[in-house]
Amino acid sequence: MSTEPAEGAPDARYSVHSLELGLRILESFDRDAVDEMSLSEMARRIGVSRSSAFRLVHTLQRLGYLEREDETKNYRLGARVMSLGYSFLASKDIAELARPNLQRLRSETHCSTHLGILDGADVIYIARFAAHKPVSAMIAVGARVPAHATTMGRIILAYKPVAYVQEHFSGRPLAKFSESTPLTFDALMTALEADRKRGYVISHSSFEAGIASIAAPLFDAKGEVVGAINVSTPENAIERDTFDTQVCDALRAAARRISELSGYREPAFVS
Repeated sequence: MSTEPAEGAPDARYSVHSLELGLRILESFDRDAVDEMSLSEMARRIGVSRSSAFRLVHTLQRLGYLEREDETKNYRLGARVMSLGYSFLASKDIAELARPNLQRLRSETHCSTHLGILDGADVIYIARFAAHKPVSAMIAVGARVPAHATTMGRIILAYKPVAYVQEHFSGRPLAKFSESTPLTFDALMTALEADRKRGYVISHSSFEAGIASIAAPLFDAKGEVVGAINVSTPENAIERDTFDTQVCDALRAAARRISELSGYREPAFVS
């Protein structure tokens, strides 16, 4: 009879105690939000002698998971820990990272919430959570919409290199959806500059008559724009001032959280 534990059911008998202690040292930095710790402090936190902690810390330092400060003689997390975190985040689909925040945003705002990514001159909807109301903006996951005329498309383009925008929108007429749609490359570039300074794009019947929408960008660990989220609702379902202020603030907070989950740490959002 096999003595191996059943698949998916970890058995404490097979745990490696020293590995567990080493991981507990790394976790203690995050748990208490400390930047540096002495050897004695790490020993105290994981409940071992200083000599036992020394062997663990020495191993973690040799592998790059801890670094030692020359001046203080304290230890801090090493770059190897960050690379593990980024590898984990890179393995997660942006829709998976965004899902709980989009659901929370829908509950907070009572608006439909969406996630979109750029594909050429279009935005593709890859996630949608419809508002719990009789009438809501109807768009299916997988739908493609013109980037130059939509809130998500505009805010993604605002953070793209000029060469990208030029490649996909220069030298051809742009489809008109309302009086506020930019119809030329120059008009689009002017709009994108304002969008980037603002940090979000807001629309009232600019793409679809009677529908209000706000979009904010999503960034990855490298600081590159990877998509956008938006909220949308029939204009007669909410006061305009409430939508433009409270709903906008909630949307931008959700975009910050999702970007941070993707590893983004630098301030790209306008206050």
